Amino acid sequence: MEMGMVARWKLRWQTWDLRVVILVSLGLQILLIFVAPLRKRVSRAWITMPIWSAYLLADVMANFAVGLTSNSQGMKEKGKTMSIQCRHRSGPFADPTLLAFWAPFLLLHLGGPDTITAFSLADNELWLRHLLGLGFQCCAVGYAFIQSYPNHKFWIPTLLIFLVGVIKYSERTRALYLASSRIFQDSLLEDPDPGPNYAKFMDEYTSKNNAKLPTSIQMIPEPSKRNKTGTDEAEEGLSDLEVVQAAHKYYLTFRGLIADLIFSSAQRNESRDYFLKQTARDAFKIVEVELNFFYEILYTKAKVMQGKYLGYPLRVLSFILTCAALVLFYSIEKKKFHKFDIVVSYILLVGAIALDLIASLMILYSDWIAIALTKSEPPNWFIEKLPNWFIEILQCLLNVKRQRWPENPKPKWFSPRKIMQIVRLRWSESLSQYNLINYCLHPRMGWWEKTIGFFGLTIILDGIKYVNTEDFTSHLRDLIFKELKMKSDLADDLQKAKEIFSARGDWILKHEGHINLLDWINKIEFDESLILWHIATELCYYTDHSTDEKNSGNSYDDNTKLNRELSKVLSDYMLYLLIMQSPMLSSIAGIGKMRYRDTCSEVKKFFRGRKILKEDVNFHKIFSSSKCFSCYFSKYCFNEEKGQDKKLQEACESILKVNTEVSPVTVKGDRSKSVLFDACRLVKELQKLKWKQLWKIISKVWVELMSYAAGHCRVNAHMAQLSKGGQLLTLVWLLMAHLGLGDQFQIHEGHARAKLIVSK
Repeated sequence: MEMGMVARWKLRWQTWDLRVVILVSLGLQILLIFVAPLRKRVSRAWITMPIWSAYLLADVMANFAVGLTSNSQGMKEKGKTMSIQCRHRSGPFADPTLLAFWAPFLLLHLGGPDTITAFSLADNELWLRHLLGLGFQCCAVGYAFIQSYPNHKFWIPTLLIFLVGVIKYSERTRALYLASSRIFQDSLLEDPDPGPNYAKFMDEYTSKNNAKLPTSIQMIPEPSKRNKTGTDEAEEGLSDLEVVQAAHKYYLTFRGLIADLIFSSAQRNESRDYFLKQTARDAFKIVEVELNFFYEILYTKAKVMQGKYLGYPLRVLSFILTCAALVLFYSIEKKKFHKFDIVVSYILLVGAIALDLIASLMILYSDWIAIALTKSEPPNWFIEKLPNWFIEILQCLLNVKRQRWPENPKPKWFSPRKIMQIVRLRWSESLSQYNLINYCLHPRMGWWEKTIGFFGLTIILDGIKYVNTEDFTSHLRDLIFKELKMKSDLADDLQKAKEIFSARGDWILKHEGHINLLDWINKIEFDESLILWHIATELCYYTDHSTDEKNSGNSYDDNTKLNRELSKVLSDYMLYLLIMQSPMLSSIAGIGKMRYRDTCSEVKKFFRGRKILKEDVNFHKIFSSSKCFSCYFSKYCFNEEKGQDKKLQEACESILKVNTEVSPVTVKGDRSKSVLFDACRLVKELQKLKWKQLWKIISKVWVELMSYAAGHCRVNAHMAQLSKGGQLLTLVWLLMAHLGLGDQFQIHEGHARAKLIVSK
């Protein structure tokens, strides 16, 4: 009986397998075209994981369906007995005509939607695998078509869909190819430059000397094209369209950053002068749009679509072919086919047309089209051929001058206005927060912690448990831009710019006259200074009682309170990058993880000794209690206790009470890399200042530490974050490049212009 049930289920699956798989494949295409763009706007696992799953499953489903189609077609050629058996098993699939008609749709699905070609940068390097896949899948689809050809009623619409599938799959393969590191770099390289003809010049010089003519060489300086306007007042705010136009202009200039190319001083000066005139809002908006262009050429089909000759024309052609296939399929008599299979065929056809229409609308309302229609840059060949009156009509219909950034405050999460705001975001506009002392205050549950660590899940659970997010506010934006603008204004020459670029807190301390604090920057590694200043910021934050109303007075103004809050946000953000996003700081992190672990160990040991940290959870008492286990688990494991700020304040005050006259390394040696009490000594040095000056210095130090990390983060790490909601660190990196703060500018002058002067 059990064998009969298994046989029935097997028969059902063999009957419906291809139908289910091909519909699921279409559903995944619809899901990806709508959801994939969210990954550049939301830095949450709940959106990243489904996109990753759908991205992988879409290819698996399409490949699996192609295999099923070829297998079913092959089985039907194995003789009359097998044909009868197959007809019994596969029901409506006895006629191979529809199988051959469905097969090209799978090729089309393998081409994927326009909104995602690569999930990560590594996928771009696999373009050759996709090229081979294109060849193999075309052969498989062609095999299914040939097997059914003598009696194929739908051979014309099948051929049309096959052509569309080849176009789509070729677009995806070419997008991966163009975004691969080597090809992308090669595409940006200019023609080799041998320079002026030195040999000819020297031959002429030698001949003049041999003729005993008084000859000298005069160097004619290259005329400067720079218009020094950086010290002028900031211009009025740019319109949203002007922001997009400026972003595209500088994208074309600075896209070489992705390929580690160098830039000339003329390019630096032009960009620097422009950004020095901008407001903080406009400067960051330009950088946001520019990074959005980077994202689209690396992770979508944008670069293929913007091709000079084949982008838009091929898209129009594929849409026409799909519509023609639908018309031809509708006009052919289909009475002998199963009704459900006819419905599936129409779903595939309408779905293909709908996906094309949605993709076309996304293209029409994209920044690329706005740039092409306003002709701020050389437009696409296809658009260039359009008459001016038609372009003006398109500008009105597509509302290219529309507002692209809402000025209203952020509404609640699930409101329709919030959803619309997310759609209009260029990045997540949030900063993840991770705090060392808060982490150490949480009670750890002995064997439970060890079990989690054994399976390598500690970092994942810690990310869920201890990482919070803060919005990227206009106050933080203004602070960062003010500091970078001040440094850029002082960096007139490349040497000064490189000096500022290499500073990691020491430059601002010298500039502000706090030489006594330099030892906490210069004499230690970057990762040590980051953790040390993080703890110092936390200790100052929770022991600063001057923020209370009764103690504030006139000396503690709103600006000081703002610096205090921004310092903590940047402090927690930088520690999050060091611990949770270590690839971004891998080139400068050193032994940061080891130092962090040793510091956490000492903090916990100190808290246990002072009875601040609660003892480990006793599971025997939990299970024997009348209360449910989930309540205790929520309380102890996720620390949902009230009064957390009060507990943090108590912990920080107890740390600062320790006498630190003697250096910790003198007492403990240097085996342990903990910096807990070194941070205490820094705090006591900082507290010699007034609170107003203290928070001003700390906020500036954090901006410089972040700038140093941004400039020394690998470019691939910056680009990888674009598909994960983006990072503030990446915006700062690109903004620094535009302000001329970097080591990419290594071409000081153009060609020398030497002239032979023969004296009379």
